Amino acid sequence: MEHVDVAVVGLGALGSATAYHLARRGVDVTAFEQFELGHVRGASHDTSRIVRRAYERPEYVRLADAAYRDWADLEAATGERLVTPTGGLTFCPADARRPASDFVESLRAVGCDVELLDAAAVADRYPAFRVRDDVTAVLDPSSGIAHASRTVATLQMHARVAGARLRPRCGVESLDDDGGDGVLLTTAEGTVHAGTVVLCADAWTNRLLAPLGAEVPLRVMQEQVTYFGPPRPADFAPGRFPVWIWDGDVCFYGFPTYGEPTVKAARDVSELLTDPDRRTFVPDPGRLEQLSAFMGATLPGSGPALRTVTCQYTLTPDRDFVIDRVPGHPDLLLGLGAAHAFKFTPAFGRVLADLATTGTTQEDLSLFRADRPALTGLAA
Repeated sequence: MEHVDVAVVGLGALGSATAYHLARRGVDVTAFEQFELGHVRGASHDTSRIVRRAYERPEYVRLADAAYRDWADLEAATGERLVTPTGGLTFCPADARRPASDFVESLRAVGCDVELLDAAAVADRYPAFRVRDDVTAVLDPSSGIAHASRTVATLQMHARVAGARLRPRCGVESLDDDGGDGVLLTTAEGTVHAGTVVLCADAWTNRLLAPLGAEVPLRVMQEQVTYFGPPRPADFAPGRFPVWIWDGDVCFYGFPTYGEPTVKAARDVSELLTDPDRRTFVPDPGRLEQLSAFMGATLPGSGPALRTVTCQYTLTPDRDFVIDRVPGHPDLLLGLGAAHAFKFTPAFGRVLADLATTGTTQEDLSLFRADRPALTGLAA
């Protein structure tokens, strides 16, 4: 039987980052992906993702701060430019899910730069926006854009260069404890024994955990992002226009122009529940109409909708990550990003590699335990 020290299941952003960090440490690692590399069935394709330190809890700000250093290390090691600084605004209207003060206090607690803008200051600094007087904006000058598909391809290529074996189109059909001595993986190409398994399967996580009695309460949704065509693209160029998040009762987010004269925007959490194996990939016209109305009111120069692309969200009940060993299965690690982890990608992979090799990490993972109350469905 084939043996590997560490097996990674899933080669989206988080699994690819884990394989990269393990291989760079000289670990014997094989990573399995059920589809082709760079596929569009998950959450790691397309071009742009927001990177930011602006979170309402200092634990996330600290991890994001560490991730910025990991992004810089990844760029230096690979020669790729993966992050483009733009600055970022988090808008907190009257119906905001969290007050602006939560973001400001968390950023300042970690020593990060932050500025609070009222509606007049937003209009003066970023005239493309039209916001009401009851809106406050948190300015995180370190925010920017990570190139999604390029990041994943870079991690995969350099994982291979460092010695990782990547197996696309080789799905893992089951995981079984080997009597406390590693994990047996039944794959499309045969059985593999691994000392440790790192599971980064996102929407397909429970397919492998449920037979172990360790299912996680998850909701999977089909999401969509839309590209708009502004008549004056220069008004939305990086440097003049930031990444942004509207943190209202319904949350929206968007980007400056990036690689083409369009602006990308989306609703966060569509509530369009789906099965990852039965997705339609067809955009929902109601969600597009809702987004277009918001853009017309808030960014009137953004222009008409040109195209809409679908992706996938996998949410935990509290929307916090899971970075931990699966209770009752000490050789099985779980990495779940709860649909907002791309900005943490290189740090996420580094931490999972830490846990797989030494069992500890310098990062604070207290929010991300697998046995926390919100995950009572995760049984030993």
